[in-house]
Amino acid sequence: MCTAVSYKTKNHYFGRNLDLEFSYHETVTVTPRKKQFYFRHLGVIKEHPAMIGMAYVVNDYPLYYEASNEYGVSIAGLNFPENAHYNSPMDGKDNVASFELIPWIMSNCKTVGDAKKLLSKINITSDAFSEKLPPSPLHWMIADSKECIVFEQTVSGGHIYDNPAKVMTNNPAFDYQLTHLSDYMSCSASEPENVFAGDIAMKRYSRGMGGIGIPGDLSSASRFVKVAFTRLNSYTTDDESASVSQFFKILGSVEQQKGCCRLGKNDDGSPVCEYTIYSSCCNTDKGIYYYTTYENSQITAVDMYHEDLDGVHVVIYELVKGQQIRWEN
Repeated sequence: MCTAVSYKTKNHYFGRNLDLEFSYHETVTVTPRKKQFYFRHLGVIKEHPAMIGMAYVVNDYPLYYEASNEYGVSIAGLNFPENAHYNSPMDGKDNVASFELIPWIMSNCKTVGDAKKLLSKINITSDAFSEKLPPSPLHWMIADSKECIVFEQTVSGGHIYDNPAKVMTNNPAFDYQLTHLSDYMSCSASEPENVFAGDIAMKRYSRGMGGIGIPGDLSSASRFVKVAFTRLNSYTTDDESASVSQFFKILGSVEQQKGCCRLGKNDDGSPVCEYTIYSSCCNTDKGIYYYTTYENSQITAVDMYHEDLDGVHVVIYELVKGQQIRWEN
């Protein structure tokens, strides 16, 4: 399970929590403009906008979890089990494998409007990257500084949803997630008024009671409500430090701690736990990718524009996972 967020102050920020019970060898990955992308059904793209994000790199091919390109378009793929449906190649469609969708969008789009046009023609195929890496069931959130959409391909076909909440989690399908928000329309960041019954005198006994009812469990539907409430009520100043800090606080409202979501037991009897492996925040205007990991709460940054963006090979940065503590004595 995962959570994605789009957020704007002076600059636009895009990022996610990756929540899983295991980790691949993911790295912060910069793909320069001349790194060629070979697509299973659509030929080769020899030059494209540079991009940065988190990826599992296999033989110099970046399998991006999420990425932002130099035009400020961002996309994240999130788990969508039992709902995602991939097809065989279809005539008259742009046939794109699930692992190819992020580089396809990043290579061809300068705005979310461009992405909408591409997605209207796309058929996500069931092609595997390799025998050891079968296709993952995904749906995708795509955003720039002005728009945010969700793309899902189910048994009924491809669906493009406008996303006014500018957040996304996992199951159920996105149209349900938006409808589900209506169940919480009486919740507020402000102090509540007594509308329960005029004949009963009631008084507030704590701050924050306007948000009573906002869920706090780790299910996808509950996390959608919680992170939407947090993001939509979030306030910060426009400077970079405050904006980045606030973005991580928004993601932190739905982060998962080891032990709270148990999926079984390992051979040694220890619990198999889903947890927030990393959290990311990309300033899409400046090309700066920030991240934290489960073990390391210090924010680490990689600036895409400090790399040779006209190169032909991806540049990777290993994640700093050990806790970084600033000693003062």
